[in-house]
Amino acid sequence: MKAYSEDLRTRVAGACGHAGATRQQVADRFGVSLSFVTKLLRRQRAGGGLGPKPATGGRARCLDAAARALLVARVGQQPDVTLAELQALLVAERGQAVCLGVVWRVLAEHDLRRRKKPATPPSATRPAS
Repeated sequence: MKAYSEDLRTRVAGACGHAGATRQQVADRFGVSLSFVTKLLRRQRAGGGLGPKPATGGRARCLDAAARALLVARVGQQPDVTLAELQALLVAERGQAVCLGVVWRVLAEHDLRRRKKPATPPSATRPAS
């Protein structure tokens, strides 16, 4: 979701400063939520200004670059390795227990798809063309 513009934030804060204006009236007038108005005014009083808070960047990765490189290298050596085998490799080599989703996301980041072994060997006879 995109942050509200600086102009809108300034107008909302200014409208709240007028005598007799309630927060709910200001929220209805500008088409924003009451909680936005309340948080905006609280932030302004605390000296944080009216601008949006900086983005946090999300959760930190649970695997460092060396662990991710280990997974990518193993898939390069053995393309038909399973996610469970890669999970066990991380536990054995690095002592890190992670879920299968973490392993899957590392492979997806590097555009690596799981390759399966063929179920049976190729036929010795070729069909006539």
